[in-house]
Amino acid sequence: MIKRPRTGFTLVELLVVIAIIGILVGLLLPAVQAAREAARRMSCSNNFKQVGLAVHNYHSAFKRLPMQGGGSGMDYLAGNTLAAYSPRTNNKSLSFLVGLTPYIEQQALWDQISNRIGKNADGTIRPTPWNEMGPKPQGGHFQYGPWVTEIPTLRCPSDPGTGLPAMGRTNYAASIGDSAVASQIGMTNEYHGDYKPTTADQAVAVNRWQRGMFVSRKSMRFRDVLDGLSNTICCGELMTDLGDNDLRSRAAFDLNQVDGINVVDTGNGGTMACADSNAFIDPERPSFWLKTVFPAHDPRSADGSAYPSGVQFGTRRGFSWASFAHMHSGVTTNRAPNTELCMHGPNELSAGNWSISSRHQGGAHLLMGDGAVIFVSDSMDAGDGRVGQGDGIDPGAPSPYGLIGALGTRANREVITEQLNQ
Repeated sequence: MIKRPRTGFTLVELLVVIAIIGILVGLLLPAVQAAREAARRMSCSNNFKQVGLAVHNYHSAFKRLPMQGGGSGMDYLAGNTLAAYSPRTNNKSLSFLVGLTPYIEQQALWDQISNRIGKNADGTIRPTPWNEMGPKPQGGHFQYGPWVTEIPTLRCPSDPGTGLPAMGRTNYAASIGDSAVASQIGMTNEYHGDYKPTTADQAVAVNRWQRGMFVSRKSMRFRDVLDGLSNTICCGELMTDLGDNDLRSRAAFDLNQVDGINVVDTGNGGTMACADSNAFIDPERPSFWLKTVFPAHDPRSADGSAYPSGVQFGTRRGFSWASFAHMHSGVTTNRAPNTELCMHGPNELSAGNWSISSRHQGGAHLLMGDGAVIFVSDSMDAGDGRVGQGDGIDPGAPSPYGLIGALGTRANREVITEQLNQ
């Protein structure tokens, strides 16, 4: 009788093989994740290039940039102030992205915006149709369909934010330069809309402190960029809020009102509120605010009253592509990328630090005036962050905020000698 040898794995051999496979998978997964993020980052950059191309096509058509803070005039029935919500007009509160919709393959959406609409976003019939150019985009108001439409071109695949309480999110924002002082009203008479010119003091303030490629409620042109389009930031990336108290996507307001916090008060609403914000940051989780920061430093109305809950929950970073509020579609260049959002004033248009941010590792994208998209590091030179945004910046003076500040100004004759990452 011939004995045949038995074939197969022993239990020990099988366990060894499983262990080896597990180790290989463990080594492979980070590489796979890195490759996926690299692909997402590339897609994010491509979307940003589409925004840049749209800006140039818009300028070719109209000989100016799309306005940051444009739209229909004031609604006196809403409280005689540009800050009030209005269902009848948008109170000149539309972002530059609204004007770009026909140039980012959203002609159908633009047709809705530029015509009267008789339905709400949920399909219900309105007794009074929405007017052309829609109502003011504001958190908690979801009835107007175009403002709650998510536009794929305006989203970075690395940002997972989606859904309520946001409206239509955006990851790309206009650069207003190295100061947000005088940007809340811009070049519009607050109490007379477009019906009377701005005061002389207001015009001086805007010309002095609004030094970016976009100026609130003012028509800007490429010819205004005297530093050169390739040396001036047009737009910056931002991350949208996930409801987790991330200090890059949820702003802390009224920090200048806190006892014991040494801020640089310039007397013009230009406090660099982030100068001593470490007292508000969780030492165990330095990317997040302390739990005690809110609701004490939630956004509020100009008169100090609390926002309704729906408005407050909707006032987070990047929650409304249609709104020109800095919270949603504006960035400043007074701090390095991915730094905390801390404000001198009470609301989403206050002076402070509206930093560039992203969910990429180590930095964020910038769109330059010439259409180039570059990736800059969190550690890029940001100068002296304790210099106030108001009187701390002399008229025509170079930006005190280092390389990022110099790139943010359009006409300060600053020579860029450092090689930016491409």
